[in-house]
Amino acid sequence: MSKDQPDWPEPIVRVQSLSESCFDSIPERYIKPSTDRPSSGSSDFDDANNIPIIDLGGLGGVDHHVSSSILKQISDACKEWGFFQITNHGVDPDLMDKVRETWRQFFHLPMEVKQQYANSPKTYEGYGSRLGIEKGAILDWSDYYYLHYLPLALKDCNKWPNLPPQCREVFDEYGRELVKLCGRLMKVLSINLGLDEKTLQNAFGGEDIGACLRVNFYPKCPRPELTLGLSSHSDPGGMTMLLPDDQVPGLQVRKFNNWITVKPARHAFIVNIGDQIQVLSNAIYKSVEHRVIVNSDKERVSLAFFYNPKSDIRIEPIKELVTVNTPSLYPPMTFDEYRLFIRMRGPRGKSQVESLKSPK
Repeated sequence: MSKDQPDWPEPIVRVQSLSESCFDSIPERYIKPSTDRPSSGSSDFDDANNIPIIDLGGLGGVDHHVSSSILKQISDACKEWGFFQITNHGVDPDLMDKVRETWRQFFHLPMEVKQQYANSPKTYEGYGSRLGIEKGAILDWSDYYYLHYLPLALKDCNKWPNLPPQCREVFDEYGRELVKLCGRLMKVLSINLGLDEKTLQNAFGGEDIGACLRVNFYPKCPRPELTLGLSSHSDPGGMTMLLPDDQVPGLQVRKFNNWITVKPARHAFIVNIGDQIQVLSNAIYKSVEHRVIVNSDKERVSLAFFYNPKSDIRIEPIKELVTVNTPSLYPPMTFDEYRLFIRMRGPRGKSQVESLKSPK
């Protein structure tokens, strides 16, 4: 973020505080245009309309039929949905529960404690309540905490909260486990594209990649039909590993013209393709629009772990995937350049990555 934008354009209001003081209405700043509000039918879900749930238990095992089936399920999900859930992924369920509940405890600390970690548009790192720097923008009904995990040069534990006790150790362990899991999935995605298993990882920068965590806190909302916890967007980075609130659904994924509310599986991660992998795959894999609805009765906590390319490496379609019949769709652009482009504009559905496509 440029140095001429040191702070937010308007005073920051914590949505959690609004939730505690608003009983039957919400401020106009949070009311979405009628076309963007949740529809009455969009929150329904059933197993037939849920994103694919894929058991990784047999991946890389001795039974090649099972392993091949898992590869195909992931390939189909990346092409058709851009989203899938994974079970038997190797991350300790107790750690998953512990990290989510530790963050829930953080958001229930006194406001003066949380305010010590207030963020700015420079890096977004810390405790925040808005995205984008457009003055007068319609805001989302959520607070968040954003922190860097990799590269180590950006990892500043002083910007991580030190309460609740031992939270930094818990977050660190969680980060290590998710970096390993993302590395496994990157190999699978490469193989499914017909490439060497290291191709996508190398395009990200090899071991020198970026990773960050955004913890989302969605307070209760007296008028959930008028607002969103997070506006429609596709993720700008590489791949996202979401630990949802398994008690309170809220994530909605766009499938054609319908919004499907994801039903979280117990101790599963929700994986989604980001814009950078869409570019690298020359749009064989799709990053997909998603958003978050809020709840009048229950708060919600989720953790989005973003696995990203090295910030200054050029991202463009992988040469093996570019042919006469499938020409390159995107110009080269570093992740830093793309991220700045996103931050200046705020969430805008899928228009960000689509606007980069080369004219035919």
